[in-house]
Amino acid sequence: MAGTVLITGASSGIGRALALHYARQGRRLALIGRDAVRLETTAEECRRLGGNPQCGLLDVRRRDAMAEWIGAFDRATPIDLVFANAGLMAGTPADGHIEPADAGHGVIETNVLGVLNTVQPLLPAMMARGRGQIAIVSSIAAFIPLPDSPSYCASKSAVLSYGLSLRAVLAPHGVGVSVICPGYITTPMMMRESGPKPFVMAPERAVARIVAGLARNKPVIAFPFFFALATRLHGLMPDRLRRYILRGTRFTVAD
Repeated sequence: MAGTVLITGASSGIGRALALHYARQGRRLALIGRDAVRLETTAEECRRLGGNPQCGLLDVRRRDAMAEWIGAFDRATPIDLVFANAGLMAGTPADGHIEPADAGHGVIETNVLGVLNTVQPLLPAMMARGRGQIAIVSSIAAFIPLPDSPSYCASKSAVLSYGLSLRAVLAPHGVGVSVICPGYITTPMMMRESGPKPFVMAPERAVARIVAGLARNKPVIAFPFFFALATRLHGLMPDRLRRYILRGTRFTVAD
């Protein structure tokens, strides 16, 4: 069972729920976020549960700052489990125009480069220790290209591929890698999105699925099961058929 846990995007949503889960277990916590108030709120909740988290007020896009902070923490307190969880969403704005360029770039920088900036500083140390576990938070959007959110789908597909590639290369070194692909979770990010949200799940239920999957070292932890299965099947359809089926499923993303 994980001793020291690092979580990015710990100030809300799944990251916050993970932090509270591991605080209840008495785990040593390293929490990273870029909103000082929300991050401290999560940390205080963890303290009330008996945890003693160390917080890093960091933007996961800042490669050097991330490497310095994570490296220093790991040297002092070796990290057993890392959640590369921080993420953004963008898409068709409420005015119906195409996804803004700046928003798309921000999503790729955070969701893809932010994952690399979280994981890569730990790889040499975990490989040298011959143990550790890496959990990369993707999405079931990784399985299907949605017309209203091209950068988000692309970013989640990228980290799914990255995680599974890492899993193959790190397995001989005793380091496990799992990619987490949730559906709709009741988080502030989800609330910015309009449109249908089937099989919505609370963050606490999502954490239970994640923890169970990590215990089994599953390569992909995708849930809810039927929604994830349907999304995978849609992604395998011929392009014209997939676009025909999705033509009535549109959404917008608020600023």
